[in-house]
Amino acid sequence: MNYNFNDKEFQNTDIYKKFIEDNPKVGYLKIRASAANSAVPIENLKVVVSKNIDGNNVIFFEGLTNNSGVIEKITLPAPVLNSNDLTVPNSTSYDIKTIYEPDNITGLYQINIYDNLYVIQNINIVPKMINRGLNNGG
Repeated sequence: MNYNFNDKEFQNTDIYKKFIEDNPKVGYLKIRASAANSAVPIENLKVVVSKNIDGNNVIFFEGLTNNSGVIEKITLPAPVLNSNDLTVPNSTSYDIKTIYEPDNITGLYQINIYDNLYVIQNINIVPKMINRGLNNGG
């Protein structure tokens, strides 16, 4: 089943309550989309951040990159950071799906979010090069 994380109906489920119990803190995600080795920002790249929780697809964020190819500070639930520096920090993984409509280019990424940390996901788009309206015959 598909749910939106911010939907009031979903927030009344046991799935939501258990997830928030395990992830009471927040971490942050920044999306940066570009082409040509980061020289050209990609505007209007559709980004969907989701997670499979108990067989349910839960969407945490859905939006488009701005004219700089960026989506700033997406807030996502994260587990409490453990205080022992000798162990791997607790994190929650999320899936990122991207869709670049003009060329129908999709991408799938997975990121880990940590308590009070900012994660940056760079997305490189290679637009299709099409000769539009050029006459090669002479």
